[in-house]
Amino acid sequence: MDGDRRRWRQCVLTGAVFAVCMTGTTLPTPLYGMYQEKFSFSELTVTVVFAVYAFAVIGVLLLAGDASDTVGRRPVLLAGLGCAAGSAVCFLSATGLPWLYAGRLLSGLSAGLFTGAATAYVLELAPERGKGRATFVATAANMGGLGCGPLLAGLLAQYAPWPLYLPFAVHLVLVAGSAVVVLGLPETVRERGPLRAVRPQRPGLPAQVRPVFGPAAIASFVGFALFGVFTSVSPAFLAQSLDVHSPAVGGLLVALAFFSSTAGQLAVGRVGVGRSLPLGCAGLLGGLALLAGALHWELLVLVALSALVGGCGQGLAFRGALAAVAGAAPEDRRAAVISTLFVVAYCGISVPVIGVGLLVGPVGLEGAGLVFIACMALLVSAAGAYLLRRPVRTVG
Repeated sequence: MDGDRRRWRQCVLTGAVFAVCMTGTTLPTPLYGMYQEKFSFSELTVTVVFAVYAFAVIGVLLLAGDASDTVGRRPVLLAGLGCAAGSAVCFLSATGLPWLYAGRLLSGLSAGLFTGAATAYVLELAPERGKGRATFVATAANMGGLGCGPLLAGLLAQYAPWPLYLPFAVHLVLVAGSAVVVLGLPETVRERGPLRAVRPQRPGLPAQVRPVFGPAAIASFVGFALFGVFTSVSPAFLAQSLDVHSPAVGGLLVALAFFSSTAGQLAVGRVGVGRSLPLGCAGLLGGLALLAGALHWELLVLVALSALVGGCGQGLAFRGALAAVAGAAPEDRRAAVISTLFVVAYCGISVPVIGVGLLVGPVGLEGAGLVFIACMALLVSAAGAYLLRRPVRTVG
């Protein structure tokens, strides 16, 4: 019994470290408006700064997604925390755009290193009979950390001094504490190799996975695209269209989307994988419709409802997609298939967001948002219709 308690303590501590890392990746979200005023750059630049993060995550997933299987969990987590600390230092030192690009690049590297390694570490440290609860710890740490970033930065920017510095100083302290925690945890990889043994992962898609992968990947793409727009351009929409200049309100709305995603992911266990994917598509469609209404009627309550409904839909769709493709993949190709799904998902965070930024100049922020919503609605409707005709039947 004492052994189980010790393992649960280690599992929860690892989850807390995971949350700290992910908090840093969304910390700048409510601050972009202040950076625009300080450095005088356009809305397109905001979306490019944001997308640098996603491209860094994709690069790590492709080049070193399985590094922790080779060199161990702790070295990879410490490297991720080092990148997170470097990102915070870049933002603390920012005197122009290059610092923001560097900060987002390092933030993406930290998230890419943590995503697989920390999830595996949480599951391995948990007692054998607690894998279900450990999955919740990993899910809550990932999405909860992403939600805490804009909430923390928004509150500090609103109610504390030095809005462009204090959030990153606080995060730097949390990262230092997390490094101490990781150094005190046991290593779970028994047979470790040198760093040179790490090989780039080539995305793979076996024939039996393809019927499931198409709609699952589309739903994941749209869900992450919705989050990408929320975290990159929603502060500008709040300020320009709704005259809401409070970073605390902006941070709270973005946090609501991520916290709702956590709730949606937890609901998959109740509704099952087969139903969670089409239900997630419906939730995403509802979130997109509410966001269109918010843009058209300029109502803050519709933005909040869009975050709530779209976040739940994203959580249902993404966890359902992950379970579906993992269950359909052969065991010896599972990691490659999951990496491919994550690559598609992170393309959703980057490519449509840059598209919105490009359209802001010719058609305005609201027009660009409506074009984005129409394109994403078509994609997710096609995926949902396919899933209703051919429901996913897989283990998980």
